[in-house]
Amino acid sequence: MATFNGEKVISGTFGEAWLDGQYIAEIMALEAKIEIEKEDVPMAGRFATDSKFMGFKGSGTLRMHKVNSRLIKALSDNLKNGVNPRFQIMSSLNDPSSGGAERITIKDASFNDLSLINWELKKKGEIEAPFTFTDWNVEDSIKP
Repeated sequence: MATFNGEKVISGTFGEAWLDGQYIAEIMALEAKIEIEKEDVPMAGRFATDSKFMGFKGSGTLRMHKVNSRLIKALSDNLKNGVNPRFQIMSSLNDPSSGGAERITIKDASFNDLSLINWELKKKGEIEAPFTFTDWNVEDSIKP
């Protein structure tokens, strides 16, 4: 049975992100995942229902401390002119005590909304920007 040392668990503290090549110093969290779309396939003579892969849908969320107007500047004029721009998001997770680094590039992120105003007294500002995508590259991965 394979085991691992707890020090090999990757910490998000070492995560970094870039939006269209610009480093996002204010990043708090980044998630991107693929939802696998399937259709049920009933099978004669079986109680279990199998499934058929029909496609996938990529979605994610970029969370940042509110320290600038990065997304407002990137989206406002485009949206007003009827253009929903696509962005490249690159994530790097490189914990020095783990077994390597993981770098993934989302090629065509499209943000789902734009937070123009969001603040509250005695609370730190935060931006949450959900997005969808259809393509990605795994640049570096950590071997099992």
